[in-house]
Amino acid sequence: MYLLLSALPVLAVIAGLLLGLRSLFAALLGVVLALAGCVLAFPLTAQAALQAVTGWTPVLVEVLLIVGGGLLLSEVLRAAGAQKALAQWVMGRTGEGVGAVLLVVHGVTPFAESLTGFGIGITIGIPLLAHSGLPARKIAVIGLLGLCAVPWGSMGPGTLIAATMSGLSFDALGVASAWISVVPMVVVGVAAAWLASDSGRRGAAMLQGALSGLLLAASIGLGNMLAGTSAAGALGALVMTVLWLWLGRLGAGSSIQAAAPLNALGWRALAAYGLLLLGVLVAGVAVRAMQWSGAWHLLASPAVWLFVAAAWFAKGLPATSSVQRVWHSWRQVAPVTGLFIVLGVVMAVSGMAAQLAHALAQGGSAYVFAAPFVGALGGFVTGSNTGANAMFAATQAEIAQALGVAVLPFMAVHNVSAALLLMASPGKVEMACQLVPGGAPGEAQAQRPWVQSTVLLITMAAVLLMAVLNVVLSMALP
Repeated sequence: MYLLLSALPVLAVIAGLLLGLRSLFAALLGVVLALAGCVLAFPLTAQAALQAVTGWTPVLVEVLLIVGGGLLLSEVLRAAGAQKALAQWVMGRTGEGVGAVLLVVHGVTPFAESLTGFGIGITIGIPLLAHSGLPARKIAVIGLLGLCAVPWGSMGPGTLIAATMSGLSFDALGVASAWISVVPMVVVGVAAAWLASDSGRRGAAMLQGALSGLLLAASIGLGNMLAGTSAAGALGALVMTVLWLWLGRLGAGSSIQAAAPLNALGWRALAAYGLLLLGVLVAGVAVRAMQWSGAWHLLASPAVWLFVAAAWFAKGLPATSSVQRVWHSWRQVAPVTGLFIVLGVVMAVSGMAAQLAHALAQGGSAYVFAAPFVGALGGFVTGSNTGANAMFAATQAEIAQALGVAVLPFMAVHNVSAALLLMASPGKVEMACQLVPGGAPGEAQAQRPWVQSTVLLITMAAVLLMAVLNVVLSMALP
């Protein structure tokens, strides 16, 4: 009975989504079943419940503010035409097509996500893709695939949690995660290239996507060894951004001279993004140097700097029409995101998540194959690498030791898997669909099931490959 009750919330969410249930209702169903499980078999003491509420409420509020700030910045740039100007300039220097798409998937989005986190990378990547000429649903999918470097998102707190809970070095786990990330980065690169190319050119395009993924993983791994885990994602993605812009310039040849220069609006958009990224980075250094704690960490949070960047670009308060549009989108995204965080917290605090993992471990060495799916499940449910590692990292490390397999590669596979499936999480899918500009108000919701299933298929293929890799590593390494 314990196993059934611990698995029921997650199974109900997955079944509901596959049957076409709205993300909000699926999340609400999962929370209700998780609370019912607490009443029936996983009781929470008043003290544990209070600690969970006081510990996670600030995190929940911060995440929801980040979602709102990201939507606001994207909207004020869109309304002013800055996104279009910037996108046309980027496309003009990458020759459009697959190169422009891979620039976003392996460069722009991972760079922004590494410095901000919480899926904000797609608020920069999707508006650029919106001018690529691709259908709206493909733009949403490709935008989500850019969340392929999430173990280093927000400067790596999720990876830090996994390292701490498993007794590993932060940087050692970061380096190992970079090498494991070759698998998902190649997979998403191939998938994005396939979606962006014509049927007659898909072979060459997919090869480009695979090579781009290899280079991103290698760049992050090298950055991890030279500068540490916190900065590795941003450094690796910056290398790929510069590389794709340079390759685009070479491919464009003499035609690059005819490309229109970036206008003042485009430069102002770049300055807004720069203000956001530098604000998060510099404030983060200051907060750590001064050893400030508590609410002071908000000074380095995207929750603050997204609104600052939006207000700076708008030169004050945004237009009423922009605020109304953002409010409409936020009401679609925020409840889903919040409910899935609540679900993850309830399952972690009550012991339901640990029960699931231990039940799977009864299969002995077969669990080595199943472990990446457990981590991926945490990412899907919480929509957060940090949340997934908070749920499962300690238990996964205990199981690895009990099975006698090397903990570092095992936890690297877990860490990457826990980050991977969050790009298919309902909250992120809702956000991506809302960010695709144009179309009727209901178009995003109509496209959501296809976007959800497509991203889920791509990410599950990557998890399957990592499961095979996990078995190989467990046999090859003592």
